[in-house]
This record gives sequence, C-alpha cells and structure tokens, in this order.
Amino acid sequence: MRYLTFALAKGRLAKNTLEILEKIGITCEEMKDKDTRKLIFVNEELKLKFFLAKAGDVPTYVEYGAADIGVVGKDTILEEGRDILEVVDLGMGKCRMCVCGPKSAEELLKHHDMIRVASKYPNIAKDYFNNKKHQTVEIIKLNGSVELAPIVGLSEVIVDIVETGSTLRENGLDVLEEICPLSARMVVNQVSMKMENARIMKLISELKTVL
Repeated sequence: MRYLTFALAKGRLAKNTLEILEKIGITCEEMKDKDTRKLIFVNEELKLKFFLAKAGDVPTYVEYGAADIGVVGKDTILEEGRDILEVVDLGMGKCRMCVCGPKSAEELLKHHDMIRVASKYPNIAKDYFNNKKHQTVEIIKLNGSVELAPIVGLSEVIVDIVETGSTLRENGLDVLEEICPLSARMVVNQVSMKMENARIMKLISELKTVL
C-alpha cells in the first residue's frame, strides 16, 4: 500500500485539522513535538505522511501530486485557482470575503464607476468585479494592512476577509458587498482521487460523520 500524503496549512489550521483527524482515528504523534526540525511526519501503521506548508502553497502541492490531500482556506483555493477537487467543508475558520470601504463608496459601486480596489487577493477581486459585477476597476495588490488603502487615498474600496468587522469599524469602514463565505476545505489531487478512490472516499465519509 502506498502512502497517502497530506499537506496542511501551517499554524492554527494544521492544529485544528489534526484534532478533527484524531476523532476518526488518524493520529500523528511526532507532529506534536514542538521542538522537532522534521519536515515530513509519518504514520507507518496507517501508511500516511503529513507535511506543513505555507497556506498559499498547499493547492500547488496538491495540484502537482506532491500531496494527495490538502487542507486550506477557501480564500486560498479561490486566489490560487489550481486544478484540484474540493471535497469537504471542514467548517473551521468561518469568515467572509467582502468589498469594504467608507459609506461614501457605496454610490461608486452602484453606478459602476471606474475605481481602484486594493487587496491581498487580486485574483478574487478581479473575478468579482469583472465577471460578477461587470465593473471596470484597477486592482492594486497589497501585502499588509489593506484597511489603510482607502484611508490614505490609495483606493476607493478594498477586498478583504472579514471575521467580526471590528477592525473595519475602528477605521471608519463598512462591509459594502459580500463576495462569498469562507472556511477551511479539504482538497484532493485529481489523479489521486482516481487511483486511491476507496481510501479517500472512506476518509471523506468518516470525516463527515464527525463534522
């Protein structure tokens, strides 16, 4: 039996994923060692391998078959646009992708004016404005605090993840439009799904019983 390999997004998401997997009897003790320098962790008994990756890289590992299965946020899946199968909504880290800005920007969105949109998620922003709203916009990619962009006049609105909205409110911004709900998803490589169908489907159905 070949190993099934999991790519997990580093941080809280990986920790929460392992807790869910434990409920269906999948454990990886060596991943719990805080001081380990290992990059790949193995469960010999179940023929499983695990590795941690930067969230943005998880869909790439899965698309190219370096991992059979990945767990990552829906925001990353949409932004990366990789050719992978999304199989389970794990329901963790629920939030939404929204268009935000000062109340005054509402009119610009209504009248489809040419505006500038700042975002860490240029592909999601582009898809939303071009394909769903049919509004011509200029998209500016930022890596840090996107909320700053409309305040300093870099853009009229931003596209960003909203959990509670408190950061927005503190900075005089509002949610103007909702793009889509987000949460952690399990994704599978297309070829692995065919080659290891029985094992992967069993895993999916067991996961659904505990979620």
